Amino acid sequence: MSKLSRRSFLQSASALSLAAIATTVRASASDIPSDVATGEKTPFSRADVVARAKALAGRPYKPRSSVPADWLEMTYDQYRSIQFDVTKALWADTDRSYNVDFFLPGLYFERAVQVHAVTDGFSTNVPFDMSRFKKHPEISPELSQEGALGYSGFRLRTDLDDADHPGKKTEFCVFQGASYFRAIANGNVYGLSARGLALKTADPDGEEFPEFVSFWLEAPAPAQENMIVHALMDSPSVTGAYRFDITPGNPCVMDVEATLFARRELPHVGLAPLTSMFLFDGTNHQRFDDFRPAVHDSDGLLMKNGRGEVLWRPLANPTQLQISSFVDDSPEGFGLMQRARKLSDYDDLEAHYHRRPSLWVEPKESWGKGAVTLVEIPADKEIYDNIVAYWRPEAPYAADSRIDLDYRLTWGAEPVLDLPRVIKTASGAKIFGDPGRLMVIEFEAHPIFEADPESFDIHVSSPHLEPSDGILERNPETGGMRLAFSFDPGEQTHVELRAALRKDGAPASEVWLYRWTV
Repeated sequence: MSKLSRRSFLQSASALSLAAIATTVRASASDIPSDVATGEKTPFSRADVVARAKALAGRPYKPRSSVPADWLEMTYDQYRSIQFDVTKALWADTDRSYNVDFFLPGLYFERAVQVHAVTDGFSTNVPFDMSRFKKHPEISPELSQEGALGYSGFRLRTDLDDADHPGKKTEFCVFQGASYFRAIANGNVYGLSARGLALKTADPDGEEFPEFVSFWLEAPAPAQENMIVHALMDSPSVTGAYRFDITPGNPCVMDVEATLFARRELPHVGLAPLTSMFLFDGTNHQRFDDFRPAVHDSDGLLMKNGRGEVLWRPLANPTQLQISSFVDDSPEGFGLMQRARKLSDYDDLEAHYHRRPSLWVEPKESWGKGAVTLVEIPADKEIYDNIVAYWRPEAPYAADSRIDLDYRLTWGAEPVLDLPRVIKTASGAKIFGDPGRLMVIEFEAHPIFEADPESFDIHVSSPHLEPSDGILERNPETGGMRLAFSFDPGEQTHVELRAALRKDGAPASEVWLYRWTV
């Protein structure tokens, strides 16, 4: 877990995400806090970051300077040949419970961020220091040392009770690129990412990417279990102050406080946005000549809406961009899950997709009316992140408004919601009888399924056509239930489908939602 795969590295760079293509603008000057140049200690609190964000919103947006051209012109191999020396990590020579490693700017990371260490309530800038990195004598280029240099991000390491490496601080969290960050639970490998904020995702006029421009890292005590990270966000449309209270383990939990200041009206905001990859599984494998049965970081969107209803929407890799909105009022939570957990589900000995984390978003306060929004973008390779999920408020945020958010991110296993889960969705053409499509839904083993299949009420529906009656059978291999039904799309290019089980008038499964497309 100490290194990111090539796909994971590329995923960190928003310029390579299909859902994250934006025009970068170079500027001649940076908005650098005064303590950067002086190295002096300054008093610090979260209120200071909020004040900075508010003051920044009151001024015209000014992009930060790019690093010198030779840094941007490095090849992938050249960039990766310059590795951080973990013996020179922040707090490496102390008994503090965390170490912080830094990433180079350059290649896909055009602008550096400012990093500050906070000790006993005082902040000190952590200056860029090239001597923290080890170079490869034959591959690493000589780079200019003048200009807007700095780190492009950082990773956190701590003692995760690794039996194979006792006492070793292991990485579990990375902040790098725009407002992207990612984390893993014990036993996971890196997969999907989160962002501070999404603006105008999939809009015809293009997406806007807010950036974390400065970080403040609170120095942890020797036995401290959590790590506090503050971040200042800037963007043409909005600024923000973020506080992350991060506790690693199984799961890894992040409590996020955010205060946003709108420079202009925000008609399309994505709160707690998640970004992932879905290439194929049994529903669309015929489109890919690949020995593996499935390739994805996440296989479904899980939601618990304000009415307490649990919804499961399997992900798709469509041939055309598609957006789904699940209208709600005060959702209890949503997230992108990785449910296929066996190595044989993927047969990939390198990528370890069966160990990718799930990520659950849980508001700590009412988010009011809006919609969980799912964006699915066509992709032909697994290096591209093509899935985005977020909460979109119903009403736009007004210009000059302040927005306060408080939510929790849980990385690792998905939440236990006390209903039988959908563990597989499969689709194929009907072989016998009338023409059409067959859908097969597998529900996991659950105590409720000790009852006979005939005791369950089957609900299958569609707003576009009349599906067949569902047939429910016990699956002797899984111990769960299999629901099968068919439908004839005719000339229709897409069909929305819904299925659920009930028993004695109460829910007996998640609600399965699916969009079939040609």
